[in-house]
Amino acid sequence: MARIPPLTAEELAARDIDLSFIGDDFHELPNSVPTLAYRPDILRAAGTLWATIMGPGTVDPGLKWLVGFMTSMAAGCRYCSAHTGTGANGNHVAPEKLAAIWDFEHSPLFAEPERAALRVAMGAGHTPNAVSDADFAALAGHFSREQQVEIVSVIALYGFFNRWNDTIGTTLEPTPRQFAEMHLTTPGWEIGKHG
Repeated sequence: MARIPPLTAEELAARDIDLSFIGDDFHELPNSVPTLAYRPDILRAAGTLWATIMGPGTVDPGLKWLVGFMTSMAAGCRYCSAHTGTGANGNHVAPEKLAAIWDFEHSPLFAEPERAALRVAMGAGHTPNAVSDADFAALAGHFSREQQVEIVSVIALYGFFNRWNDTIGTTLEPTPRQFAEMHLTTPGWEIGKHG
């Protein structure tokens, strides 16, 4: 059970909360949104940041979701792992690739640019940060400066959401839960506190 209960639909409406930033990437309202909505200004800022980073850009959307998945798995946030895994799949990343996430260095499912991005995402998901100069040089070998900024922004964005959802113990919604239970147990996903 979440440590801060989400506001109800009626409470969100009474606070005139704008949820337009959600878009089509989610099958139902993420429970992190109605907890952040206790402070509409923080929700607006987080929503704008999310829409800017995860929206159209110069990096393939599937890779952005895959980077978010790796960051969340490395950080241990099962709530965000379920969401980013579901989002990656919705952006043409096969469940088999998600299941092989910890073997990205050797699996033929991953291309070299993906390996470079996932290496940085994994290192950045750890505390303390474990990204090396060599990891970042490999990233720079495949991505422009603009793309590097976009990839690291995805990592930083999920750093916020990983800490928020793991601290609050946000309850996972049915769609990402079902996807994770079907496809993400091989890389070590379990619902934990988010059930």
